[in-house]
Amino acid sequence: MEKIVERGMLYDFYGELLTEHQKAVYEEAVLNDMSLSEIAEQYEISRQGVHDLLKRCDKILSDYENKLHLIEKFMKIKGSAAEIHKVLDEMDNLEDLEQIKCKCDEIRGRSNEILEEL
Repeated sequence: MEKIVERGMLYDFYGELLTEHQKAVYEEAVLNDMSLSEIAEQYEISRQGVHDLLKRCDKILSDYENKLHLIEKFMKIKGSAAEIHKVLDEMDNLEDLEQIKCKCDEIRGRSNEILEEL
């Protein structure tokens, strides 16, 4: 399952950098879960041709991530935002001003992490 999610994210971030033909075939395989045979029939190419094209697309998309790290940065920012929400939820039950200030410092720290990533 993890490989499917990874391929989907790579496509979401970098798919527009593929050719129209690559995008179409990749979408059929990854997003529409079509078999190699179904895709080969639809695009009138061999099963091996589809397989090779998908491997090539996976490599292209992975190479972009290895160079640009957009997914990695996105995941860090998403984690920091989740931590901010967690701290805010914890603050709902606080009445002590000192504890609230401490939580505000946590939020500032997390928001600074986000700003540094951008």
